[in-house]
Amino acid sequence: MSGTSRNESPARRIITALGAVTLGVGAAAHVWARHVEIHQYRLREVSVPALPVGARPVRVLHLSDAHLLPDQHRKVAFLRRLAATEPDVVVDTGDNIASAAAIPVLAEAIEPLLHRPGVVVLGSNDLYAPSPKNPLRYFLPDPRPEGLLADLPAPTLPTDRLLARLCAHGWVDLNNRRAVTELPGLRIRWVGVDDPHLERDRMPTPDDAAVGSERPEIRIGVAHAPYRAVLDAFVADGADLILAGHTHGGQLRIPGIGALVTNCDLPRRQAKGLSTWRGVPLHVSGGLGASPYSNYRLANPPEATLLTLRPRG
Repeated sequence: MSGTSRNESPARRIITALGAVTLGVGAAAHVWARHVEIHQYRLREVSVPALPVGARPVRVLHLSDAHLLPDQHRKVAFLRRLAATEPDVVVDTGDNIASAAAIPVLAEAIEPLLHRPGVVVLGSNDLYAPSPKNPLRYFLPDPRPEGLLADLPAPTLPTDRLLARLCAHGWVDLNNRRAVTELPGLRIRWVGVDDPHLERDRMPTPDDAAVGSERPEIRIGVAHAPYRAVLDAFVADGADLILAGHTHGGQLRIPGIGALVTNCDLPRRQAKGLSTWRGVPLHVSGGLGASPYSNYRLANPPEATLLTLRPRG
């Protein structure tokens, strides 16, 4: 009669038990990330000292990375509720949809917000439908293939139709463009770029008319993916605030460690929330969703952010 299990060493029994516990914890984390936390939508509120002294506070609703599918009813319901924040201006940093069928669903969900001042830049998933990818590629220094720009196929999503719906009531298409928004007591000078992750970003020509303005104003740089070169360009351009998305806050975060990846060259400690870049406030949205092929979150609930800009000092 075999006595294998009875004669097993204590060390081996401990290793076996630890392996079972690890598998159990991993399975539980997967269920939580895939079926629970991915639906726990939150509105974060952040105060940012970025305005000139004497300007009144301004409420900016920052939306990013919804990756919307038409049947994501809980996400759509959350988007509808954001109208209650009554922002002074809305900033959309891209990756809005995951299918063409989501365009009217998105536009209807945020329709009240589309009637407020706003700007939008594109992310890669506003041009290309999602596809399965090896998640380990995100641990490479730069997961994009060499020669990406030259090898890009034609977009597979109706991006023009998306922009037309988002800009139908006054939002500004800010891709590689400048714009001005006039608010009571404040002028916002915007500079935006198309998606740096697809190497579509081109800084627009400097705005000489901005020099010497007597009205209180703020300069805001907007991009989907917060690559260092783009952030440096915004700083050199005189930005008082930079807004971006793309990182999903790391998507999977380890308590005590934080984000494991950013999917760009931004330091992991800045994958989500408010920080600074060369002395300029930088807000990176944790985003509202993820690709349908990697639709999970861990220690990182999906979010929109209401930024209250207040005077410096």
